[in-house]
Amino acid sequence: MAAAVPLRRTDSARGEFSPLKHFVVAKKTISVLFEQLLNYVTETSEFVEDTCGNKAIGKIASLDQKLEIQAYADKLAVIKEVLARRHMKVAFFGRTSNGKSTVVNAMLRDRVLPSGIGHTTNCFLSVEGTDEDKAYLKTEGSEEEKSIKTVNQLAHALHMDESLDAGCLVRVFWPKTKCALLRDDLVLVDSPGTDVTSELDSWIDKFCLDADVFVLVANSESTLMNTEKHFFHKVNERLSKPNIFILNNRWDASANEPEYMEDVRKQHTDRCVNFLVEELKVVDRDQAPNRIFFVSAKEVLNSRMQRAQGMPETGGALAEGFQERLKEFQSFERRFEECISQSAVKTKFEQHTIRATQITEKVQCIMDAINIEAAEKRVAALEDREYQIDRLDFVRNQLRLLVDDISQKIKAISEDVESKVSNAMSEEICRLHVIVDEFHADFHPSPHVLKLYKSELLSHVEEGMGKNLAFRCSDAVNASIQSTQRFMTESMLPLLPSASQSQIHRLVPNRKLDLSYDLNCASLCNDFQEDIEFRFSFGWTALVHRFLGSVNAERALKLVDQKLQATLPALPPAATPSSGPPSTVAPSNHETAVMRQEDLMVAMATNAASLTSRTSMSAIVVGGVVWRTLGWRLIGMMASLYGLLYLYERLTWTTKAKERSLKRQFVDYATDKLQLIVSFTSANCSHQVQQEMATTFARLCHEVEQTQEELEAEIRRLSANIDELESVQRRSKSLRHKASELEKQLESFTKQYLQPQQ
Repeated sequence: MAAAVPLRRTDSARGEFSPLKHFVVAKKTISVLFEQLLNYVTETSEFVEDTCGNKAIGKIASLDQKLEIQAYADKLAVIKEVLARRHMKVAFFGRTSNGKSTVVNAMLRDRVLPSGIGHTTNCFLSVEGTDEDKAYLKTEGSEEEKSIKTVNQLAHALHMDESLDAGCLVRVFWPKTKCALLRDDLVLVDSPGTDVTSELDSWIDKFCLDADVFVLVANSESTLMNTEKHFFHKVNERLSKPNIFILNNRWDASANEPEYMEDVRKQHTDRCVNFLVEELKVVDRDQAPNRIFFVSAKEVLNSRMQRAQGMPETGGALAEGFQERLKEFQSFERRFEECISQSAVKTKFEQHTIRATQITEKVQCIMDAINIEAAEKRVAALEDREYQIDRLDFVRNQLRLLVDDISQKIKAISEDVESKVSNAMSEEICRLHVIVDEFHADFHPSPHVLKLYKSELLSHVEEGMGKNLAFRCSDAVNASIQSTQRFMTESMLPLLPSASQSQIHRLVPNRKLDLSYDLNCASLCNDFQEDIEFRFSFGWTALVHRFLGSVNAERALKLVDQKLQATLPALPPAATPSSGPPSTVAPSNHETAVMRQEDLMVAMATNAASLTSRTSMSAIVVGGVVWRTLGWRLIGMMASLYGLLYLYERLTWTTKAKERSLKRQFVDYATDKLQLIVSFTSANCSHQVQQEMATTFARLCHEVEQTQEELEAEIRRLSANIDELESVQRRSKSLRHKASELEKQLESFTKQYLQPQQ
């Protein structure tokens, strides 16, 4: 704003810089300071709001701190606006026609306010500068700018506005280019006479509380009146030691009686000093004379206007002693400007400066609290991250060791299960006949019934062996499995997440493993062919099998069959010697038969030798002796016994005997077949156990991997939080340093403008 721009105005009479510049510079300085402070508090408010909204780093800045700083920002914005409107204000009071308006015009060096005969101020008039080139006025309660060009227009406007009363304010805006005094944020307030109203309290409340200087314009031709004293007593009650100047106007009248001038001056001075010192008690007795002046405002105004027009300022009809009165008026102006400038700076800026310092200190405390809280949380986060890193390393190393250890245990228990199942199955195969003997079903040699019988027998054998294997192995296997699972659980439990530790029973269910002994007897013994035809125990075939063995017996029986077939067809050719070809073929077959007989005899002799012992040879010798003794009787008896034996076996070859024979044949056949799958079945059971253990271990490893992922995610989160906390610390320190700088600037302003100069 234009009022904040330093103007180097000099008084034409004194040639010195105006003391009013002190206020202008102070106002500009404090305005810049409050602008910086408002920007700083706004920045701080945004920082605290961001910190409050960051849930990741926790509660560092509280909601109360946020609201407190926002309140400071709002208050500073209001103060900044108030400072922009601040100006020095001087109020002129006195009885009607004492020359208040003339004093104002003399100070302004122009006829701004109506004055003189017939012009009486009937309301409050404030005169302040405007950057515009035209003069205008605003009435109270209206923002309408009413244009005025001359004093007469102003007087006419005031006279014609019937709505104006003594308690109203009319603001007159006068171009700064026409009046240097108005360039320094000075407002002059002219008032109605104190003797025309009884509403002194409302006047004071409305127009005087923000005034920096009061000027009592008295009439030197009379003494101070009670109405004037009463008004300032009221002012003194509302304000603490107001700055009061007393102008004894119209002192030019004393020139007519020079012999009484000093006595009258002393009389007025004593009364004014007593009023200021004894009654109002606003100044000391030593300072009181410096607040009392004897002037002629009309003379000063006329001389200054003549000078402005390029005419001699002493021209015209001036009473004797004008130069002394002019110098006294200039002295009043100088002391008035010094007083109002220092007083206005103090009254207008001191409280705001104190408030700004308090706000700066409070914001500093908040920044310190945030910095300390962020530092504590950062230290805690660093410790937590270090702990999480150590735990992650521990989990990884421990898992690597456990994988090797538990893999060895799973391998060992799998091998143990394979061995147990193999031994148990071998034992069960050895007692297969017991299982077969326990089988009972309807039996009949017919093919249809026999097929159903064998099918049920196979199912019975598979079920029975399965139950027996389960009885032998399952408890021991499950005990080993549960023992290993407990070891896995206890070893892996410290590595699992806390949530999984409480749910460990779901990861490792406490259940028994039902081993599947898949013997598949139906496929294994599918080609079993029973032989339940009657075979006499002492028949030719049975004896050959008994003495020669199965393989040689088959060869011998085939040889006999071939011999018989070859002998019977050879008889006709023997009766007919003339047939050539048969005699030719016969020797060849005979030679083959002889050769086979020789082999057969060797085999018979060998088997006989292997089957007999010395006791057998003794029995043959005894038999020879008996033969000689008994002869044909023994042969007959033997034949009878042989026949009876054949008859007995033939009669006892019943369905039950056939069933027993089939079971024996099945036991022999199934035993050979089951021996082939012992290793396969045991390996299958071992694989089942290994699969069960590996599945459990895999679930635990998966949970441990989740632990690692959670730890890694937590480490990343903590690292991000640490970075954010470091950022909060840096920013809070930076903002605190800014507050310190602003505090120093406020201290400098206080020393330069608010503290009394030595």
